[in-house]
Amino acid sequence: MSTQTNSALAFVFPGQGSQSIGMLSGLASAFPEVRACFDEASSVLGFDLWGMTQEGPEAELSRTVNTQPAMLAAGVAVWRVWLAKGGARPAFMAGHSLGEYTALVCAGALSFTDAVRLVALRGRLMQDAVPEGQGAMSAILGMSDDDVRQLCQDAADGEVLEAVNFNSPGQVVIAGSRGAVERANLLASERGAKRALPLPVSVPSHCALMKDAAEQLKAELAKVEFAMPAIPVFHNVDARPAADVAAIREALYHQLYGAVRWVDTVQNIRDAGCATVVEAGPGKVLAGLCKRIDKALDCMPVLDEASLDKALATLA
Repeated sequence: MSTQTNSALAFVFPGQGSQSIGMLSGLASAFPEVRACFDEASSVLGFDLWGMTQEGPEAELSRTVNTQPAMLAAGVAVWRVWLAKGGARPAFMAGHSLGEYTALVCAGALSFTDAVRLVALRGRLMQDAVPEGQGAMSAILGMSDDDVRQLCQDAADGEVLEAVNFNSPGQVVIAGSRGAVERANLLASERGAKRALPLPVSVPSHCALMKDAAEQLKAELAKVEFAMPAIPVFHNVDARPAADVAAIREALYHQLYGAVRWVDTVQNIRDAGCATVVEAGPGKVLAGLCKRIDKALDCMPVLDEASLDKALATLA
C-alpha cells in the first residue's frame, strides 16, 4: 500500500447519473475490496446493495434513495483498490454533488458507515421534498453562464428555476418546477442554445425546492463525527477546502440547495498545482468535464481493471 503523495494529482468522485447495472463487475471479480465495500454498505442499509447494482431493476437503482449509497460505495471501492495496488495518494480531492461525500470518506474526514447512513437519508429527504413529477432538471448546452441565469429569471414566471450545476464552459444544468424548466427549454432554443436536454431524474437537485430537505439534513449532520481531511477536499458551494469541521458541515448543508461550482472547483485545483485528475467510480463524466474545463489537464477515469492498470502505469 502506497503512502507516497503525488503533489500534482487530484482524485474526483462522480455523483448521480453515472450509475449503471453491472457497474464495477469486472473490478469486483479481480479485487475483493469492491464486494467488501458494498457488503459493508449493505449491512448499514439492510438490503443487498451489490445485488441491486448488478441485477437491477434499473428503475430501482435509479431511485435517488438507492443511487446515492450505490455511488458512494462505488467511489470508495475504487479508492480502496487504488491504495491496495500501491497507487499514489493525491494532493487534492473533490466530488460532484453526492460525490463530495465520497471524497470526504476517502480523505479521512468521515467514516464510511456514517456516510452511507447520511447519503441514504439525504436521498430520502430529497425524494420526499418534491412530489414525483413536479420537479425537473435540464442541461443547457452552448450558452454562457450569465445567459443561462437570465434564462432562468425570464422563464420562472413565479416558480422556482435556477442554474444549479456549472459543469463546464457551455454546459449548465438548470433545476426547478417542471413547468418552469419546460418553459426554459423552449426559450433556450429560441435564444440560440445548441441543445436543451431534459435529464432523467425524479428530483430537482441543488435548487430552492431542496431547502426543507437541507434543514432536516442539517440536524443529522450535527450528530455525525467529522474530522479535518488528511487530503484537502474542494467543496461544491465555494470551490475551496473547508477551514474547519464546522465549515464541512455547513458546506454539505448548503450544497443540497446551492449550486455545484464544478468549473471553479477544477480551476482552483489546477491553480493549486494539479496536472492530473483521476475519476474514481463508474462512468467517465467528470474526466470529460475536467478536460473541457482545461485541455492541459491529464484526465483518467478508473472504473475497471484496464483503466486502473493504465492510470497506475501513467503515474508510476
